[in-house]
Amino acid sequence: MSQPTTIAVAMSGGVDSSTVAAILARNTTGAGNSVVGLTLHLWDQTRLAGKHGIPDAPKAGRCCSLDDVYDARRVAEHLGIPYYVVNQEERFEQDVVRPFVAEYLSGRTPIPCSLCNNHLKFDQLLKTARSIGAGSIATGHYAVNEYDPQRCRWILKRPADLAKDQTYFLFGLTQEQLAHTLFPLGRLTKPEVREVARQHGLALAEKPDSQEICFIPGGDYKQFLTAYLEEQGQPMPETAGELVASSGEVLGRHDGISNVTVGQRKGLGVPSPSPLYVLQIDPASHRVTVGADAELATRTLRAGRLNWISIPALTRPMRVKIKIRHRHEPASATLEPAGAAEVVAAFDDPQRAVTPGQSAVFYDGDEVVGGGWII
Repeated sequence: MSQPTTIAVAMSGGVDSSTVAAILARNTTGAGNSVVGLTLHLWDQTRLAGKHGIPDAPKAGRCCSLDDVYDARRVAEHLGIPYYVVNQEERFEQDVVRPFVAEYLSGRTPIPCSLCNNHLKFDQLLKTARSIGAGSIATGHYAVNEYDPQRCRWILKRPADLAKDQTYFLFGLTQEQLAHTLFPLGRLTKPEVREVARQHGLALAEKPDSQEICFIPGGDYKQFLTAYLEEQGQPMPETAGELVASSGEVLGRHDGISNVTVGQRKGLGVPSPSPLYVLQIDPASHRVTVGADAELATRTLRAGRLNWISIPALTRPMRVKIKIRHRHEPASATLEPAGAAEVVAAFDDPQRAVTPGQSAVFYDGDEVVGGGWII
């Protein structure tokens, strides 16, 4: 007879994680197993309210708000499972918010959700779960996690509902984390998840999905950067510089590299008979190169800070598909090692706006081979 186990469900207050809690609470009934709900409190939504155009009241529909904590607690009470809120504001600021600010100030475009998954939701949450006797955690991410005995590795796969695929944000998970993580929604579609929520009598079955970065109160990262640096007693760095054409011709000036991102069209302030887009940002000279949309296309990328999932390491060229943005259709490419800590990729077809600071996630069919951060 197997030993009873405890599973900690990461409850964000949304329909997905709430449905996971309901599924597991039902399946463990009578088996001697138990389910515990955990919510990480990550950011004070009123902290920068009213500063530099940031709204006084947090906008509804934001992940990890106080309303979400209330909803998660109400679901736990409905299901009859223990529920705890764990304060991780300090760790969140250190590992997610400050790197986010530093990346933008350096002319790169960060992905805070991936950092949050790597450092909080699958690292600190697992440690917290173990401290209360839970052997594994479960989340509402749309992904599939399976153990392959032939490779002796945990394999991360794309879910049944590709429109909700969240593997792009999960590429940083380690074998240790995958071994103790459950993704109960991986074989379900979003409509099926909502129906399961209805069947369990969850009041938030129709709750809309959160769409914005949780710590950006007004959805405007420029306002956030200014307000956060002011709060920290730090001036906004002077990173204004020249706007130049790809030919080197100076076309005008910009007011700071943190205000532009590769692929951006609006707000450049340069008169032109045809649309101009940001092609490149040089953090050393503060020079921003702009050009036609066609000039955004490239056949190569380089990535570092790698994490491998389906293989222990890349030792020879490998055919993969690469996703360079969450909504990007994975593109065929040849991936090659470039030293011990980096890889280079050559795409079969040119890809638009390969952006430093974003993730590049490598796929072999439905499997996540691994991923890294675009340099």
